[in-house]
Amino acid sequence: MKKVRVAVIGASGYAGLELVRLLARHPGCDLVALTSLEYPGLPMDQIFPALAGVVQLPFSDSSPEEIAAQAEVVFTAVPHQAAMGMIPGFLAQGCKVVDFSADFRFRDAAVYEKWYQPHTAPELLQEAVYGLPELHGPEIPGARLVGNPGCYPTCVILGLAPLVKARLVHLDSLIADCASGVTGAGRQGNLATSFSEVHDTFRAYKVADHRHNPEMEQELSLLAGAPVRLTFSPHLAPMNRGILGTLYASLINPLSEAELFERYRAFYQGQPFVRLHPPGSLPHTGQVRGSNYCDLGFRVDRDRGRVIVISAIDNLTKGAAGQAVHNFNLMAGFPETMGLEVAPFVP
Repeated sequence: MKKVRVAVIGASGYAGLELVRLLARHPGCDLVALTSLEYPGLPMDQIFPALAGVVQLPFSDSSPEEIAAQAEVVFTAVPHQAAMGMIPGFLAQGCKVVDFSADFRFRDAAVYEKWYQPHTAPELLQEAVYGLPELHGPEIPGARLVGNPGCYPTCVILGLAPLVKARLVHLDSLIADCASGVTGAGRQGNLATSFSEVHDTFRAYKVADHRHNPEMEQELSLLAGAPVRLTFSPHLAPMNRGILGTLYASLINPLSEAELFERYRAFYQGQPFVRLHPPGSLPHTGQVRGSNYCDLGFRVDRDRGRVIVISAIDNLTKGAAGQAVHNFNLMAGFPETMGLEVAPFVP
């Protein structure tokens, strides 16, 4: 099998580290460069002993030009704005890019700029493919640039997509109540995510003011063919990894849980990383840890005419690095499950 030369920019963050963990055992990947502004010149397994004997490459602070000369595919696991500054150069030198930031997830530069900052490469927004393979799989193999979705949007969009696509629910009735592990805040230390602030407590943050909200509405509106309005309330949970989404929508016509299950099964037919719980069973984050799965379960509140969907993912894997590898597989022409066959961590 021909291996693809791969570089990871920002390999010392939580998402970058998870990506390297997956790519190190990927049979179609040849890791040629790992960059870190924090640890240049140091062996990766010295900083992260968990990878001892698995990854021998040192971190570098190579320039984008030097990286592009080595790699065919570049993963940019760097903050918003930093990504857009380097990605046009990678593309110009013939590299394909999977970007972890929000810089190329939006179709409308004005929406991006409202929630982030001025966009310096808006000409690439229409070319970039939103990297949710379950929805945009046919577009990804031919893409030069994939905007890897956010972790909350992955959890919420996959949970609600079959409902809005078939217009089974009122499009202005959607509510997403989600709880994330602390790794979703990144590896850079701050008081809000320190042990003493997070342990033994559970809190909401950025309620009705989270910048993932327009990303979810963009994709769900495209599916519905009409504007979708969603109220999103994120919470920080005292756990390292995982997201549990509790998603609410008002049904247009009554449906049983068995009927919903069949609707979801038809919608996700052939999608290897969406697992459906049968009626009577609901997922939790412990069932997806370290895996690229999204587990979905349902309840119907008949008295109130609502459907409640429970969506569980690992924020670092399906919500970031695993999804990026899935996109890489499609771009490189590999089987889409390659390198992602690992079962969830149990317990």
